[in-house]
Amino acid sequence: MLSSLGRLTARHRWWVVVAAALLAVLGGVWGTGTFGTLTGGAGFDDPHSESVRADRMLAGPLGRQSADVVVLYSSEKHTVDDPAFADPVRKSLDGVPREDIARLETYWSVKGEEGADGARAREFISRDHHATYATVQFTTDGDQDQVAALREIEDRFAVPAASGVTVRFGGTAAMTEQVNARTGADIGRAEMLSLPILMVLLLVVFGSVVAASLPLAVGVLVALGSLVVLRTVSLFTDLSSSVINVITILGLGLAIDYALFMVGRFREELAAGAEVDEAVERTTATAGRTVAFSGLAVAISFTGLTLFPSRFLSSMGYAAVAVVVFAVIGSLTLLPALLRFAGRRVDAGRLPLPRGLRRTPRTHAPGGDERGRWYRLAHTVMRRPLLTTALLTASLLGLAGPAVGVNWARPGDWVLPEGADARQVTRQLGDRFDHDPTKVVTAVVDLHGSAADRSGRLAGYAERLGAVEGVKDAAVTATRGKLVRITLHYTPDPMSREARTMVEELRAQTPPPGTEARFTGMPASRVDIVDMIGERALWMGLFVAVVSALVLFLAFRSLAIPLITVAMSALSLLAAFGVITLIFQYGVGAGPLGFEAIGAVDANFPVLIVAIAFGLAMDYQVFLLSRVRERYLATGDPAESTATALQRTAGTITGAGLLLAVVVGGFAFSSITFLKMIGIGLILAIALDVLVVRALMLPAVLGLLGHRAWRGPAPSRADHRPVPSSLEPQER
Repeated sequence: MLSSLGRLTARHRWWVVVAAALLAVLGGVWGTGTFGTLTGGAGFDDPHSESVRADRMLAGPLGRQSADVVVLYSSEKHTVDDPAFADPVRKSLDGVPREDIARLETYWSVKGEEGADGARAREFISRDHHATYATVQFTTDGDQDQVAALREIEDRFAVPAASGVTVRFGGTAAMTEQVNARTGADIGRAEMLSLPILMVLLLVVFGSVVAASLPLAVGVLVALGSLVVLRTVSLFTDLSSSVINVITILGLGLAIDYALFMVGRFREELAAGAEVDEAVERTTATAGRTVAFSGLAVAISFTGLTLFPSRFLSSMGYAAVAVVVFAVIGSLTLLPALLRFAGRRVDAGRLPLPRGLRRTPRTHAPGGDERGRWYRLAHTVMRRPLLTTALLTASLLGLAGPAVGVNWARPGDWVLPEGADARQVTRQLGDRFDHDPTKVVTAVVDLHGSAADRSGRLAGYAERLGAVEGVKDAAVTATRGKLVRITLHYTPDPMSREARTMVEELRAQTPPPGTEARFTGMPASRVDIVDMIGERALWMGLFVAVVSALVLFLAFRSLAIPLITVAMSALSLLAAFGVITLIFQYGVGAGPLGFEAIGAVDANFPVLIVAIAFGLAMDYQVFLLSRVRERYLATGDPAESTATALQRTAGTITGAGLLLAVVVGGFAFSSITFLKMIGIGLILAIALDVLVVRALMLPAVLGLLGHRAWRGPAPSRADHRPVPSSLEPQER
């Protein structure tokens, strides 16, 4: 079928290019409207969790009691009661519009309510009396709605520079706004850093201007076509604002990978004497088959993200599957058509590269460059396959060790750099004030009846909640119908293990008989997100492993290949997790990498890395194993087939890994710790897979198994014969 597709696209290449151009125009005109439809916010929370259900109850008549924004005013010269400090600050606060604000509290407003000696008013003053804060609660609880409301009034909090008063913005709404702003800037900077390097490497890896332009053409189609799909999906469901990051990374990355596979095979077929049409047909039948199965495996990996109820992860799944589908379609239709147009001019525009960097077409004659360093390396590890496999497995498990003690967190102001306003406000509230208004947990008690006969027991319940370690105080703050709000202030870092223990103990307290209590707030939300990911991650891993193994079985008709491929990919991912834990939780190398470790790792990180890195690992494994299988079916020699296939594919896979590392490498320099974590995590996962698993472990395991690696059900063996090619003898 793929052979026919190659022949069809080559014959009707003009129609294919015109259709691709029309799709690109549709994506550019209509698909880019996706950017304006991503109003679902970050969407980290589980909509079915206890904390989200409590938030919904607070959104009714009961109301929230929280500080969405904390505006911190500080001065090195003046104290809060000094007119030089107080007058400009109070004038600024008096001019803030109140349309979208449910509550705005300041030292002066609370002091006026309580009197001169009000204890609560003193909470708004720093211990050195050189700083105070104002708290803002918006009428809406949607994160992006709050960001929009803050942007409307942010400049109204400013004070004249001559006053010597510094203004900083903290709280969840300000944190979200700052993350949004920095993420956009960082993505732009990452692209500016990576694209020039990528362009140079494309020329080096592909060896010519014409060949290097092919993945860019497919990448544009993938990106714009995926936007059309996402725009369509956004008509039916909210999508996270983070999905564009997936388009950026995966669209170009997969286009480069698949183009490398296809262009490399096309060159080999031409060098072996095939005519252009014949070379396109054979390339689509061989490398195209690899692309199809690889794309299916990658799509399955990302489909696992849709098992999570959080909008962030499910949106990533939708976006990534759209990218993979278009990458495969583009590689199997547009790329063969472009190869037919290029023909023997695919090597036109060669650069005067040093001898070691030239990528010349190989004839693969016996005794030629098939016996290069990769060929010799494969035979070296296959001489002692058991020892090599054992040492590599032990090494990868050793790298995975730190992940055993990982402390999972959820995104918060810790993802911002140290100098960001939200981080500074959080730190100063902890260091200079006796009270942090952002550290609030709210209990919503459903009385299932009248509140009159339970008021005494509710007070006792609030007292028990206040006695939990880590809770500073607890009090009933509102009653509306059958709902009661209990507000608790706490002291631990919301991402710490102590905060998790506090939430668990709060939820373990039994509410009055006939009532039901639900807790929300940053610590409770963090516990719910981590638990949700922990519960679903096992099912995602099982789904991805089983379905990927099934796809690999259909691709290779072997019982052993799917098992060893999934196992080796899991090992490399565990090793990457361990190194990431060492870096981001324990702070090893934090200084040179430009971030401050908080003693935790974002719980979303392993799920994303499993989806992206596992999919890419399968990509490289399928490509290498396809060539091993092709050679094995032709010669029947497992060791020689492995060594020859590694020699033929090593340059392509290493080049693909290097190019993808450059695509994601810009994120390693992001000021947002979460993006930095993804960038460094993917680079580590790619390096481990390409340099350790693919180059060393896979040949060792194949050498250990020998003929057994390719055994499968008898009917399936009969169904799979080598695809006719100019490169291989057809007799065994």
